[in-house]
Amino acid sequence: MNRRLLSRVLIGFGVLCLVLIVGALIFIRQIGAWGIVFPSHSYETAPPVLPAALERPSVLLFTKTSAFRHIEAIDALVPVFDRLAAENGFSIFHTENGALFTPEGLARFDVVVFANASGDTLSDEQDAAFERWLQDGGGWIGLHAAGDGSHAAWRWYVDELIGADYVAHIMDPQFQTARIVVEDTAHPATRDLPGQWLHEEEWYSWESSPRERGFHVLAHVDESTYRPHSSFAGRELDLRMGDHPVIWTKCVGKGRAFYSALGHRAEAYASPEYQIVLEGALIWAAGVEGPSCG
Repeated sequence: MNRRLLSRVLIGFGVLCLVLIVGALIFIRQIGAWGIVFPSHSYETAPPVLPAALERPSVLLFTKTSAFRHIEAIDALVPVFDRLAAENGFSIFHTENGALFTPEGLARFDVVVFANASGDTLSDEQDAAFERWLQDGGGWIGLHAAGDGSHAAWRWYVDELIGADYVAHIMDPQFQTARIVVEDTAHPATRDLPGQWLHEEEWYSWESSPRERGFHVLAHVDESTYRPHSSFAGRELDLRMGDHPVIWTKCVGKGRAFYSALGHRAEAYASPEYQIVLEGALIWAAGVEGPSCG
């Protein structure tokens, strides 16, 4: 092979590799996995400008992701929360800027929603400000990825808000329809639900039931109605928990913490049942109705 032909082959091979790399990076970003491949540990220092008047109760909708990003779900949940807030007379502010997590910034809000927020989103100082705010009487709502394994390094968060370490989600297949059973028929988040309903989800499992740590369970998933296993890359996991809560609450000092494992897909936020859960969660977390804390 002469030098000119060899040069053309090498250039062509280099161009092909570049195209494949760029294509792979675009694909990784499009499916929301950029933060898994390239995890971020950056923290904002300049907060966004808040409206001069935030009517109380006020909600901070936080959707920052430093690990997996549920792109379609986040796009779908924002207008749902905007509508629920408006219908109940709440003001709402949506951000992905963690610099609001200061004593002064958080004091403007009654409820903070970690809406599929994932990964290392806040600095140690911002973590501490949030912990104090919640313990002093704030309200927190965590949805789906807010309870996954990307938060493991923030031990206070895992111990006080989730109640157990995340293991995995189903992958055989990834999305399955299962029966959710309501346990608390008086809580604002579940009192208007049927006793059971069917929901399609990427079901999470944890090392143990948060009930064992004193968390109050509002609803659990019936493991006999789906396949609680993970089969991926030759690895098999039995994800059965026996007692498998999917919606629960806890008093953290004077604060109110609410977690729901539902909400991976955009379709979840169109579900009438899940919208009932989210509306009731807002009402309770803001301290408007339901059992009090502290």
